[in-house]
Amino acid sequence: MSVANRSRSTQLRRIVPGISVLRTYKREWFRHDLVAGLVLTTLLVPQGMAYAGLAGLPPETGLYTTAAALLAYALFGPSRILVVGPDSTLAPIVFATLVAVAGTGADPARAMALAGALAILMGLICIAAGFAKLGIVAELLSKPVRLGFLNGVALIIIAGQLPKLVGFASQSASVPRELWSFAKGLAAGDALLSTTVIGLASLAIIVGCRHWAPRVPGVALAVVGSIATVGLLDLQRRGVVAVGTTPHGFPRLALPNVSTRDLGNLIVDATGLAFLALADTSPVSRAL
Repeated sequence: MSVANRSRSTQLRRIVPGISVLRTYKREWFRHDLVAGLVLTTLLVPQGMAYAGLAGLPPETGLYTTAAALLAYALFGPSRILVVGPDSTLAPIVFATLVAVAGTGADPARAMALAGALAILMGLICIAAGFAKLGIVAELLSKPVRLGFLNGVALIIIAGQLPKLVGFASQSASVPRELWSFAKGLAAGDALLSTTVIGLASLAIIVGCRHWAPRVPGVALAVVGSIATVGLLDLQRRGVVAVGTTPHGFPRLALPNVSTRDLGNLIVDATGLAFLALADTSPVSRAL
């Protein structure tokens, strides 16, 4: 092999590390990788759909993006032991961005187009930051700031999901109003017993497994158990809301149909989200 060809091969392996992994893959790894893949799929399918809801998008978009991101990381990811998946931290901020650009109750197709454009802008900014070696920016965010941000996002998510946990909807715009709406709904008797039991039982399984049986996949157990319970007892007739039918297959690949004005409105939020993602993932990836 000539020096030029060797240099091109080295550059290709640097850009697409997954090629090297495939070339050196050992057959005895497959069984363990298959089990890990099945477990992660069980976790990521409901997780992706739930986070899509947090971002104000149809649930199937969570499936599409989760699958696409995992396939992309298999090729471009530099670490074999780093686990990637949907992130609840950014989902509420994506939702706030979409509401600011498209307004509340926007057409789902427009929301998906804006979210796609936002993701592309974030990706381009992250790539540019990588070439410019700006990962050091993540170190400038102190731990108290990151903890405060993550706990704030956690409160927003909890407040927004409490009504859904017991079976009714709330569209309040802030955490205090969301909690007040939740309390009023409980006082008015809007909570559904069957939904509440399913939600609390799932939560108890997840928390219980994490504390007392950490080797047991509590999320997978809760997901499989709740699906079986709803199906066998036909709880949809008692008010338990299911995701429903999702479109078959993958959508046709195309660039998001958004205007130049929309891109201008998204660029500032995309920059902030990109650096939040860097701050969220850079310390973990460096530790590995």
